[in-house]
Amino acid sequence: MGELRSIAAPFVASGPSGVAVRTRLKQLAPDDEKVLRMVGDHLGSLASKDLKTRCRDALAHSGESWAVRKRELTPLSSSRWAGSITKATHDQWALARRCQLAHIQNLEAGVRTIEDRLSQPVGQKGTKKAPGGYRSQREWHAKSRRLRVLEDRLTAARADREAGIVHVVRGGKRLARTRHHLDEAGLTEAAWRGRWEAERWFCQADGESGKRYGNETIRINPDGEASIKLPAPLAHLANAPHGRYVLSSRVVFAHRGTEWADRVAANRAIAYRIHLDTGRDRWYLTASWQIPPTPTLPIEAALAHGVIGVDMNADHLAAWRLDTHGNPTGSPRRFFYDLTGTADHRDAQVRHALTRLLHWAQTCGVKAIAVEDLDFTAEKTREKHGRRKRFRQLISGMPTGRLRARLSSMADQTGIAVIAVDPAYTSRWGAQHWQKPLTTTTRTTTRHDAAAVAIGRRAQGHPIRRRTTPPPHDRSDRAGHRTVQAGRRVPGREGTRPRIPGPRTRSVPPGRGANAGNQNAQHRPGRSAEHETWQQDSLPLSP
Repeated sequence: MGELRSIAAPFVASGPSGVAVRTRLKQLAPDDEKVLRMVGDHLGSLASKDLKTRCRDALAHSGESWAVRKRELTPLSSSRWAGSITKATHDQWALARRCQLAHIQNLEAGVRTIEDRLSQPVGQKGTKKAPGGYRSQREWHAKSRRLRVLEDRLTAARADREAGIVHVVRGGKRLARTRHHLDEAGLTEAAWRGRWEAERWFCQADGESGKRYGNETIRINPDGEASIKLPAPLAHLANAPHGRYVLSSRVVFAHRGTEWADRVAANRAIAYRIHLDTGRDRWYLTASWQIPPTPTLPIEAALAHGVIGVDMNADHLAAWRLDTHGNPTGSPRRFFYDLTGTADHRDAQVRHALTRLLHWAQTCGVKAIAVEDLDFTAEKTREKHGRRKRFRQLISGMPTGRLRARLSSMADQTGIAVIAVDPAYTSRWGAQHWQKPLTTTTRTTTRHDAAAVAIGRRAQGHPIRRRTTPPPHDRSDRAGHRTVQAGRRVPGREGTRPRIPGPRTRSVPPGRGANAGNQNAQHRPGRSAEHETWQQDSLPLSP
């Protein structure tokens, strides 16, 4: 048996640092939509030019060049619009740099794997920790050619990173490529053009604390009246003083509306974004703000009422409630979802499954949910799993990062702590030690249910393995050692048990009770428990 890797200690996941709520802009007048389209198109063109300038600066960017870009945009929009555009450009360039680094690391991992397998003889079997050689000479030749392709891509990516070159597409690379496959996407050229232009619009503004209602550019008062500061070239479209345009739609936030109203009344910073969903032909407004981090609850306090272990799978969440001693109680629960379709559909499916999970946790009175600290970024490469294409597709489609982030955000509002545990061997040991004992004539325990028990026990600090039963003959070690009772080097392991005075009954513990030392008081055959101690009368002295 190979050496097991060390298991990291469980920890309480941190809560969210921000809030974003969205609502629909209903009953917009035709003039309102016209103004929104013109503002989005004008600011979108400025954002595209600013991004081009930022990419041209590459690593030579500095605070002075940032100020120059902002001064150039101010006459064409406004000072605050220019600040929002340059900040969004900087964030987009930084995101592209991080994605570029992740791409380089992915290529390096693929190159290392192929080189290692090419160095081994053809047909050599691998181990659980390292793959062996390729199966045939034909596969070896194909992989040697792929190695050259990956090396060329890696060289180009490294050169771009050293020069500060990033590849960014405003509107999305996927949508840009869809232009060449309109029939497969089921779109006409006009429909694609509408989506492309809407994705490249820019209509978002950062908030400022101390300013009126928390935002001077896109302002929404407590009554729900929304107004926009028009850019300088579009100031003639204003229907309110100071170059502002007031929308006819009233803004109402169904979710976190009270928190939003409190921030607006206190003039605290709120960022807004207006965008068009071309598929539904609906306008939406998104409000976001930062919140102070919630103090992390000690893990001992979170586990005081038990824990719910959750195992994430491709189509459902397997959950089981454990008491404070690590024993599964009740029946397992499964919360199903469908991860096919669009990104919005997948996100909604995950959100609904987590909502049902949190409602069940509140019903049980549990204050902690244990999940695996999964990260498949280094485990879903093409070269990692070779021919296991379906497995690669499976782990690639599992939104592990999004599920944990959304669970932490949703659980923060319910007062439930999220405990992340090391995922090593949870499925294997859970199936080995818990699947069969928890299976009854009326309940079939799956491997995923057993893994949920293992995850919960690891969060509580208990070993995953169950306490083994004593040997079949008697309480000695005649039939073999009890593996979980004591180690081989524990002093006194082979000695006899100490004598504890008192009865050996199920109702009275040893050494306890008023009649612990009086065996006549015990209900046993041949004993008169209902009579007192017999004593002979004294003999008469007279004849």
